[in-house]
Amino acid sequence: MKDEPRPHPLRDSSADVAAVRRLPDTPQTRAPAYRLAFTDRDFLMREELRPVRLQLELLKPQMMMDEAGIESTIVLFGGARIPAPDAPAGTTDARPPALRALSPYYEEARRFAFVMTGRSLATGGRQDVIMTGGGPGVMEAGNRGAAEAGGRSIGLNIVLPHEQAPNPWVTPELSFNFHYFALRKMHFLMRARAVAVFPGGFGTLDEMFETLTLIQTGRMRRIPFVLFGRDFWERVVNWPLLAEAGTISAQDLTLFRYVETADEALAAIRDWPAA
Repeated sequence: MKDEPRPHPLRDSSADVAAVRRLPDTPQTRAPAYRLAFTDRDFLMREELRPVRLQLELLKPQMMMDEAGIESTIVLFGGARIPAPDAPAGTTDARPPALRALSPYYEEARRFAFVMTGRSLATGGRQDVIMTGGGPGVMEAGNRGAAEAGGRSIGLNIVLPHEQAPNPWVTPELSFNFHYFALRKMHFLMRARAVAVFPGGFGTLDEMFETLTLIQTGRMRRIPFVLFGRDFWERVVNWPLLAEAGTISAQDLTLFRYVETADEALAAIRDWPAA
């Protein structure tokens, strides 16, 4: 029989929180100085506490994913503005034709996540769990495909001026929110077994290049890295010119592969050379 965890010998902090609430209401107990430091929101928001907030934002998702048994992830990056092919009439009419033309990638992301989640379920849902940025567009498609397959998926949202909310397909207990972009990026890659990048904008480009840089420089082991949509990516980035100019090596062009469909991406990940 597994041993029960031994109780901690020191008084639990929640007991002190409850005790403070029972104290008489006096000028002394109302004073900010009297608040327990870990319950003092004004104190925690001070500039000097930024390193502590960074640590908390690293620890909270890490601990919760550990407790949920998440061992590895499949990361989907892609545009928040790419509409679903089945979007209600009129919702995409105001979007540029070139953006509407990218809507098939929503369905490819959805199918990719659906099939990958089916494989994840064979591991008890611990391996190859779909992870997205938690928002709309391609992110929604990834979480949606996972939910439709009957599995869990992770959403890493971030507080933005336009108040991006989690899409409804993210598993609620795996729906995280971030203040720091840097910590969010770390969590995207800490458990990643493969990365799939769909057409997108600044955020997608940022995530794509940061990941490729980490792999190129050996700060991250080489993992399957697929780009959906050769035509889009070759028009956005002149990869051969970078190699010709010597700003990257020709070998760096092998860090990723182009795919067009979910089936091609699944095959590329399956056949990826061992690191």
